[in-house]
Amino acid sequence: MHQKRSYGRVLLVSTLVGNLEVALAVVVAVLYAQTQPPPDTPPDHTAITGAVFSAWPLVAVIAFLLSLVLVLPAVALADLLGRLLGRHAPWWSAPLMVAVLLALPVFGFSAYNDVPTRSTLIFWACATASLSLGALTALPRREGLLRRVALGGTAVVAGTGLLGALGLTAGLLPAYEPPRIGPQTMPGTWTDHTSGTLVFTPDGRVTASGVGLHRSGEHPSGPSRRCSGSGTWSYESGRDARSQEVRVRIPECPWPAWAVDGTAREPRISQNVGDPGSRRLYRLRKTSGGS
Repeated sequence: MHQKRSYGRVLLVSTLVGNLEVALAVVVAVLYAQTQPPPDTPPDHTAITGAVFSAWPLVAVIAFLLSLVLVLPAVALADLLGRLLGRHAPWWSAPLMVAVLLALPVFGFSAYNDVPTRSTLIFWACATASLSLGALTALPRREGLLRRVALGGTAVVAGTGLLGALGLTAGLLPAYEPPRIGPQTMPGTWTDHTSGTLVFTPDGRVTASGVGLHRSGEHPSGPSRRCSGSGTWSYESGRDARSQEVRVRIPECPWPAWAVDGTAREPRISQNVGDPGSRRLYRLRKTSGGS
């Protein structure tokens, strides 16, 4: 049996759904990061986790305000429409009202700031979908709705994280792996973030111009020495994609072997920089030359 509408509960349910959506987005972002090449400097996971938790009160406040200003009126208007139709509010009425309520501020802001129409429509559609989830979830008039939403939403967030981790472990999700390049990819110019270059030729020759030579403990963005000279190079395929290496032999530049990373479209060669285990990388990306 349907109970009388409690708009306070609508507000709580919508706010909870907003928080759960953000939590799900964080989990998906973490999983997505596992499919991408590692950054030059590894993220500080402890600091990031602390920042996320410290920012959560702000997320909750924003979810509450959006629910108060948009979701609550949308559900009230849906109820009004239902009364006009002589029945309970139809499920589609809540998203419709959210879209209508969002249209004026979104398109007004867009017109005032000359935002491209396509970007405005995409934002409007995404915002409508996100807020409509809260409105649809809060629409039923059932006992224990808030508890069921909390338990079900938490299960969805945790389940997504668990299934994603299992998928990465089992290979069902494409966890990042360096591209298999082969010696045919090396000829051409490879450039670092300061325009230092290694120029490889098909005959096994290489010329360095201002390429970083790092000492222990240095940061990738600030090498204390730049190295230039000429020598030879060779590619070693290794046991798998992660163990392939490019060896550059230039008397003036005593580099260890370069590892391969990046993507097939933008291959890179890299070296570990800093203390052992720091996982900071100094990279060169291919900027010209055939594959």
